[in-house]
Amino acid sequence: MTRYLIETAGERRSESSVKLNIARLRLTFAQFDIQALEREHIRGYIAQRKEEGVGNATINRELQALGGAINYANIHWQWNLPNPVKGNMLKEPDGRLRWITREEANRLIDAAQLQPKAAHLAPLITLALHTGMRRGEMLGLEWSRVDLQGSLIYLESHHTKAKKRRSVALNKTAREAILAQARFRAAHCPAAPWVFCDKEGNRIASVKRSFATACRVAEIEGFRFHDLRHTCAAWLVQAGVPMAEVRDVLGHCTLAMTERYAHLAPENLRAAVAHLDRSESRFSHVTPERSREAL
Repeated sequence: MTRYLIETAGERRSESSVKLNIARLRLTFAQFDIQALEREHIRGYIAQRKEEGVGNATINRELQALGGAINYANIHWQWNLPNPVKGNMLKEPDGRLRWITREEANRLIDAAQLQPKAAHLAPLITLALHTGMRRGEMLGLEWSRVDLQGSLIYLESHHTKAKKRRSVALNKTAREAILAQARFRAAHCPAAPWVFCDKEGNRIASVKRSFATACRVAEIEGFRFHDLRHTCAAWLVQAGVPMAEVRDVLGHCTLAMTERYAHLAPENLRAAVAHLDRSESRFSHVTPERSREAL
């Protein structure tokens, strides 16, 4: 596992999460010969984690870390190992859809600006709200992939969850958030390659605490950083943006992934069926009295 982490450092979207998952796996499998791992061991691990009250999604992320390491060893080290994780993934509930209003978003950004040691937080939140980018995509963003003149951000396949290249369009608000980081860089660390960095030019690794503080100050409960992405999607759908375009903004692989936001704009459905009223129907002549008689 150590060799795998070293060789793949910088290639993963969420470095800290993968390290945490592997650390948890080591508590159970540290004494195992990886070549002796079988499906029954994986099933035992799943049962153990469930007894500890851990949810299916968390268990799956841990198993994915193990399966990913085995696949890497097979491809790059020619180990030719069976992968006991395959076929043992658990069913996960539908993802939660938590989003906030524009008024709440303004409160959140104001609260973020009150943290002098986290000058990056307000621009980061703003960029997430106006592009739908994932946390890992933003924290790993380098200036070489930012085109301010064209108002675009370029993400390579190894930066995205879908493993596909994607261009992210910047509206005026998102562009201003990037410019705020450019000013910070010019003032403190002009040679830093990272868009979101500290005064020494080091990449920001986590915003968990500062974001939680901003939510508390803004009096917004039950809101995670990833919910900023949901909020971007919700705002787009409510503005009447076609689902196919929302899909492209978010970088979803399929339209089905985007359609879970459709219920956030019921007025669009009402407008759609209203088109049917344009053709006069014989039922439009049925009076309430005649309707009751028919019953």
